[in-house]
Amino acid sequence: MAKLFIKELPVKGKKVLMRVDFNVPLDGDGNVADATRIEAALPSIQYVIDQGGALILMSHLGRPRSEVNPELSLTSVAKILEALINCPIKIAPNCVGEAVSDMAASLKPGEILLLENLRFHRAETHPDEDPDFAKQLARLADLYVNDAFGTAHRKHSSTYTISQYFPGKAAAGFLLQKEIHFLGQSLQNPKRPFYAMLGGAKISTKIGVVKTLLEEADHLLIGGGMAYTFLKALGIGIGNSIVEPEFLNLAKELLEISGDKIVLPLDILAAQECSEEAPIKLIDFSESEIPEGYGGFDIGPKTIEKFSQLLGEAKTIVWNGPVGVYELDRFAKGTHTLAAHLGSLDAVTIIGGGDLIAALNQADVNEKISHVSTGGGAMLEYLEHGTLPCIEALSEADA
Repeated sequence: MAKLFIKELPVKGKKVLMRVDFNVPLDGDGNVADATRIEAALPSIQYVIDQGGALILMSHLGRPRSEVNPELSLTSVAKILEALINCPIKIAPNCVGEAVSDMAASLKPGEILLLENLRFHRAETHPDEDPDFAKQLARLADLYVNDAFGTAHRKHSSTYTISQYFPGKAAAGFLLQKEIHFLGQSLQNPKRPFYAMLGGAKISTKIGVVKTLLEEADHLLIGGGMAYTFLKALGIGIGNSIVEPEFLNLAKELLEISGDKIVLPLDILAAQECSEEAPIKLIDFSESEIPEGYGGFDIGPKTIEKFSQLLGEAKTIVWNGPVGVYELDRFAKGTHTLAAHLGSLDAVTIIGGGDLIAALNQADVNEKISHVSTGGGAMLEYLEHGTLPCIEALSEADA
């Protein structure tokens, strides 16, 4: 059944508790380094304010290990949000407690209250240990909206448990709805050819989605660190490249059953260390292997050309994870070139994962992509299962 949507809630004159994903990267001075996730939540935030509701926002930031950490306070986020919506933000000293309840109770229509980092409390990530935490959050408002796709795969207090306290009043926000639309469409009824591309460091975190995509996609292109486990499974020497030995047999099986669906790098850039100074060797697997003492850190020109040619044939493309160590300029070419290429294609392009979003910003192609998903792990789990726990927990829409 379809889930309740924010536009179906009676927002006017009500207090709305909204879970957003403000887990943004910070620079060395504690300032927001990339506001993509804050910007993604703006449509839902603006809607509540425009409709005459009072808005209470809640999010986590970083991994404070269940204790107060001033460096991970959401005050830095509040500054960016104020500038983006041109509206003052009230900042709560905590996310639960008497002082927070008083601030929420006095909130007027059109006003916004931002709760402090949810993960300062262990109960946020361990709801079974303290079920009252979600209940305290729920008491702050009349309605609940989940617009935090990036955490929708986690059964946490503010994303999953809390929905039960809003029977018939727990809805999806604009961002969550958009994610469901694009990711659901890519699996259920994609325009074909449908190609997927996976990068990132490890195969272990993506086994499930690899299996799903091998069934659904016409081709699966693999780059990044996870490619080296597949290459080694083929008997290719990978030197000191990242590898997960316990997954070699599985990688070999997947290669055998996939036929020509899996496309691996033809060449890579290798170095003795991942730095801007270390000498680089271009390794062409048709002629040589990666020598001992060297590791692979980016795809090479032949691979860029091959991947680009294949992606140019596609009508739907899903990409999760960079294909090289994009943080260093010398190993960013593969990711940046493919990102720019996707931006030029006449296709539905869906890209996700925090690392990849940062790389897209570097390449300045965000606006040319059909949909940039705000969730990495959530995107992978949705592609694997076709839904997420926190989506299932929301109220059903009226038939």
